[in-house]
Amino acid sequence: MPTHESGQSKPQRQQETEAEEAVENGSDVAERHEKLTEDVDAILDEIDDVLETNAEDFVRAFVQKGGQ
Repeated sequence: MPTHESGQSKPQRQQETEAEEAVENGSDVAERHEKLTEDVDAILDEIDDVLETNAEDFVRAFVQKGGQ
């Protein structure tokens, strides 16, 4: 009667592959997070600049008029 493998080696290899992919994905996520953070900071800086120069106009644009 042929013997069957216990199947232990395949799941172990799969776990190793998944762990390697997780590390690669983790670095991709970190890079993406850093880029998005930089983009958000740039947008917030631009908003601050606009508010510093046009604060009064900005506020007037958002004041409700009549029944709006």
